[in-house]
Amino acid sequence: MNYEFDGLPLHILLVHAVVVMLPLAALCTAATMTWPWARRRLGLATPVLGLLTPALVILTQRAGEWLLVRVANTPAIVAHANDGRTLLPWAWALCGASVAAWLWHRLSVPQLLARKIGRRLGWAATFVLAAAVLFACAGVLADVAIIGEAGSRAVWGGVLG
Repeated sequence: MNYEFDGLPLHILLVHAVVVMLPLAALCTAATMTWPWARRRLGLATPVLGLLTPALVILTQRAGEWLLVRVANTPAIVAHANDGRTLLPWAWALCGASVAAWLWHRLSVPQLLARKIGRRLGWAATFVLAAAVLFACAGVLADVAIIGEAGSRAVWGGVLG
């Protein structure tokens, strides 16, 4: 497949979508899990954003692999490509976390658990899920920052100053 748009490598355009969409999805997911006001306001937007992230990452990675064979393989570009390959597992984790956080509160699981197994175990289960969700959100944010830094160094390193 040709990953060009009007003569411009599609990877360059998709990267900007990833840099906006994944942190936005991570922040919405964290807010949905931990903040009732945000949960009511965001509603279905959180799992929808989460479900879109793996597809966006896959498309961006494919466009990046296409571009990689067409540019000079400098150490900075190879480092960026290697870093970029680590994002898909985090995108899948964010996808699962966004759906889990939304369903957890949508189905009132904490209240159901409190009635079935006791209040303390219900709170413990909520805490464990919240920790897992926040871990996935932090992992996505950190990985996007690391990959973006490597990409900007590959493109702009040594050009300015």
